[in-house]
Amino acid sequence: MQLTSIEQDMLTGKHGPATKKAMEILAALGAIYGAEHMVPVTSVQIAGVSYDNLGEAGLSFLSEMADGGGKARVLTTLNPAGMDIENWQALGISPEFAEGQFRVIEAFARMGVVTSCTCTPYLSGNVPHYGEHIAWAESSAVCYANSVIGARTNREGGPSALAAALTGCTPAYGYHLDENRLPRVSVDVRATVSSNDAFGALGKAIGQKLEVAGEKPLVTITGIARASVDNLKSFCASIATYGGAAMFHMAGITPEAAQVAPPERIMIIADEDIAAAHASMNDASSDDVDFVSLGCPHLSIGEIARIAELLKGKRVKKEFWITTARPTRQIADRMGYTAIIEASGAKFAADTCCVVAPIKGRFRALATDSAKACYYAYSKNKFKTVLKPFDDVIAEALR
Repeated sequence: MQLTSIEQDMLTGKHGPATKKAMEILAALGAIYGAEHMVPVTSVQIAGVSYDNLGEAGLSFLSEMADGGGKARVLTTLNPAGMDIENWQALGISPEFAEGQFRVIEAFARMGVVTSCTCTPYLSGNVPHYGEHIAWAESSAVCYANSVIGARTNREGGPSALAAALTGCTPAYGYHLDENRLPRVSVDVRATVSSNDAFGALGKAIGQKLEVAGEKPLVTITGIARASVDNLKSFCASIATYGGAAMFHMAGITPEAAQVAPPERIMIIADEDIAAAHASMNDASSDDVDFVSLGCPHLSIGEIARIAELLKGKRVKKEFWITTARPTRQIADRMGYTAIIEASGAKFAADTCCVVAPIKGRFRALATDSAKACYYAYSKNKFKTVLKPFDDVIAEALR
């Protein structure tokens, strides 16, 4: 790789041991993928934040980088932690876990990382521009940044994202290059898709068809008349989870779709494909459901406003988590939404979500509008799942 003089100084240790380690990680990654040089990045988002995933080994690495003088050179934020940093006791988190999670957050804070723990950084201040090079790690956020915003990022691992933060650069390969942002398959959606759960089922249906074909190509999707930000974050989470996608084009909706010719090879997604994908995420009855969660990816303020509207003056009968970013929760506080929601018995779970929190063994079945949440509920926590439209999930909590 061709390194600039500053990058070479980082590699030889002139900027401290943590920066040296970071540049070694990036140089090795660039060599593996044949990158010719680095590109400067404008923002970073780091995954691998939950103590449930990191454990003491991961925490030791973070402490070593912080002790070695590592400092973020660009705006850097975190993926969800394993608990609500302020409200962990109300969510049934043990003091032992909380102590470990606080040590993780403290290590990142010492490196100048903004400790807003969210999988939707684009809703909470970490908002790249079209065409900017970034280094993000959360799969749904990577897909959203590449596809919906038109920024450029690979799906980074936790260490490589941290390394990009400490150096301000990343190897120029993958989705940083024009030639790797071209579609290979056209997906013609011949079905009505409007709600978050339907967009999630669409993502799974596409992923399953690509898996059968033994491929994970970049696709251009046609046939979607409109999609809100909330729809798109749900779809990004699903197609990243079930299809391994870090980017897609959606005709008439995403910014780069009009710049590329739709591939001649066409895959059709019909109503029955979406219905089958949806049905595959429903293996529990209403009587089974003892856990309800919305916010995978994290809820927008508009979604929280809708929850408050539907819960006003009512009481939930099941454990109900409202997962969102801390800044979004603070807006909800000011608008009065938090008071209404908490008066119903539902619980805010800022900074975390049902995917990364240590909840295995606590519940039998989850009701949600998120296809991604269904995947991890089963694969990680062995819960049964019920996938429903947003308003119906709230009704489930009241049943």
